[in-house]
Amino acid sequence: MILISKFINLQTNKLKHKYKIENGKIEYSDLDRPGKPFFSKHYKITGKPDYIVKRNNRLIPVEIKTGVHNKPQKNHIFQLAGYCHLLEENFGGFVPYGILVYSEGNSFTIPFDPKIRFEFESTLNQMRKMLQTGRIIRNHNDFNKCKNCSMQIYCNNKLL
Repeated sequence: MILISKFINLQTNKLKHKYKIENGKIEYSDLDRPGKPFFSKHYKITGKPDYIVKRNNRLIPVEIKTGVHNKPQKNHIFQLAGYCHLLEENFGGFVPYGILVYSEGNSFTIPFDPKIRFEFESTLNQMRKMLQTGRIIRNHNDFNKCKNCSMQIYCNNKLL
């Protein structure tokens, strides 16, 4: 049992270093093994952050993203905001921020402040309204985004 514990600690430290995860204990991981999804009764959303780190008795979601980005992307911020909300609803307590880590090494701490909370809820409401009305509005000109979009079947303005 002691050997297994040492192995897990070694693996955890390697992952923390590789993904530049801040100090703290990894409480949950979805990258090295399938994690359990979390569900929000309030927003009717579900999700699985890549990691949850416990630091100073606070749970902090960490999301690893591929691609070269010099600043956090809005959709990634909203995804992280969803994870912050999921942690608050499922575990209680306040989640002060989340962390976005891009594969080239840029890392961003995103505060889960009133502004982000409001924008996240407003965006969810807009998305649900579009689905109800069937009027999906494309907000980009990126072929790859369209190709991989989960809203493709609803969109009348695809780039494909």
